[in-house]
Amino acid sequence: MIASPHGGVNIEEIARTNPSAILKEPVDIIDGIQKEQVEKMVNFLGIPPETFDAAVDQITKLYQMFIERECTALEINPLATDSQNRLLCMDAKINFDDNSEYRQKEVFGLRDWSQEDPRDVEAAKSGITYIGLDGSIGCLVNGAGLAMATMDIIKLYGGEPANFLDIGGGASAKEVMDGFQIFHSDHNVNAVFVNIFGGIVRCDEIARGIIAAAQEINITVPIVVRLQGNRQKKAKAMIEASGLKMIAVEDFDLAARTVVNVSKICELARSVDIGVDFSSHQ
Repeated sequence: MIASPHGGVNIEEIARTNPSAILKEPVDIIDGIQKEQVEKMVNFLGIPPETFDAAVDQITKLYQMFIERECTALEINPLATDSQNRLLCMDAKINFDDNSEYRQKEVFGLRDWSQEDPRDVEAAKSGITYIGLDGSIGCLVNGAGLAMATMDIIKLYGGEPANFLDIGGGASAKEVMDGFQIFHSDHNVNAVFVNIFGGIVRCDEIARGIIAAAQEINITVPIVVRLQGNRQKKAKAMIEASGLKMIAVEDFDLAARTVVNVSKICELARSVDIGVDFSSHQ
């Protein structure tokens, strides 16, 4: 637990310029928070004596809530006392572990989807890990590490990823279609990079989803596809036989450079209002 009497300000700045104004109290996850730890924190915050016991009780309950509701962060800023020495939470921020949704149904049932990015809503319905970004290259990847590496190499070559989209290690054709549906609704996306490593997932299953998505959703932006691993030869043959305008590239580095260049060409074409035709053999 971290506390500072300097509420309502940038805590990172305080940590840098005045570290003594911050108290960090490690809590044993097995034993839980101890009363003497809470009392130390309340004293450090300068809570008035009349409100001391109430503050100890509230901070103890905050820790209990953090554990029981499977939070990843729970912050009250500021915590205040009024003229009658009542302890008041003036503002709070609480984050919950998405992986606990099936256990914390009551908490997640309170989610207001109208306040969410429509792309995030669609991804959540499909069970896809998705974070929308401001770039123009849609990334459909399996595995968080590969997704991070894909975004890094796109930026290395001067491109900007439009998202972090991880369809997971055991992805099926349906997850691929759902991912393309999200790309289709994002008007900033002018090229798509499919980067799949076939370990648990089969490359031909991914190829089936790509082909179905391109046909059913009518994807008009160019797609650069890199499929490596389990059944990659079959997947490549399926893509080539589909007749769709996809660029198949086996090398990761070359695939990244290709999708960045394709995206830049599309941006230029948009700016002068001309059409560009990409085909797999090009």
